[in-house]
Amino acid sequence: MKIPSPAALWSRSTRTARDDSPDGVRLLQQADTAAVRALVDTDPVAHSFVDAQLLATGSVAPTSMAQYLGRFDGDRLVAACWVGSNVVPVTHDPDDGAAFGRSLVRLRRRFASVFGPSRAVRGMWDELRHGRQAAFDVRESQPLLAMSTRPSFEERANVVRRAVLDEFDVLLPACAAMFEEELGYSPLQHGEAGYRSRVKWLIQSGHAFVETDAAGRILFKAELGVVTPRVTQVQGVWMNPDRRGLGLAASRMADVASVALSVAPTVSLYVNDFNERALATYSRVGFEQVGEFATVLF
Repeated sequence: MKIPSPAALWSRSTRTARDDSPDGVRLLQQADTAAVRALVDTDPVAHSFVDAQLLATGSVAPTSMAQYLGRFDGDRLVAACWVGSNVVPVTHDPDDGAAFGRSLVRLRRRFASVFGPSRAVRGMWDELRHGRQAAFDVRESQPLLAMSTRPSFEERANVVRRAVLDEFDVLLPACAAMFEEELGYSPLQHGEAGYRSRVKWLIQSGHAFVETDAAGRILFKAELGVVTPRVTQVQGVWMNPDRRGLGLAASRMADVASVALSVAPTVSLYVNDFNERALATYSRVGFEQVGEFATVLF
């Protein structure tokens, strides 16, 4: 059976913003871009992923890679949702999340994950759990941390630097190891070409950071997975197993935070609430909780 496209499900040529769905959800178009930007502006840290997407594309018009859904109260856009290989709500409201969840069930597409503000994600998952995909992990509480003040010099190790392209072959296995530790499977098993391209792009963009030993072995690494003029988001933090438990993580993260704050005035990250060691490390560096994320992994 042919699956309708998003444009067919929410066509503006046949439906209005008020009656596209019982929840007031419809597919957004170019004309809605400014309204989505205004939603992002209400919380640039929590919505940094979508902020970066808007910077890259300049529009919320549907493409072959992603679409935006919007929820309306009359003619006013009250919430949005980025729908690509992942799903990211631009709202904190669980009712908005549930409305998008019901629309996504009707889309009958497959997604790798849903992540973003926790209350919205949990509302979305309450509906998506009835859809075609079963989640293999639901992380309901992930503190969203941020800082805007540079760590003091004493806290820094001054050993973390930007990776160079010649280090791709040693950095890729470290990135894959971090991914597998976090998610339970290797990104090189499925979609290897895309993952390799992503790591290479991070290096070329100056957003991959490493500490290496004299032999060139990766001792520590992290990336700026999201970058906007207002906020960066640190992702992929990994310490070589041989170096764990030695009290080195805080100084390395202080190095990363210091560089990140030269890129944008705020650096952020989110972490699983059960990872008490990481939370203590980030607190020591100077990160403070500014919100809460949740993630559903498929």
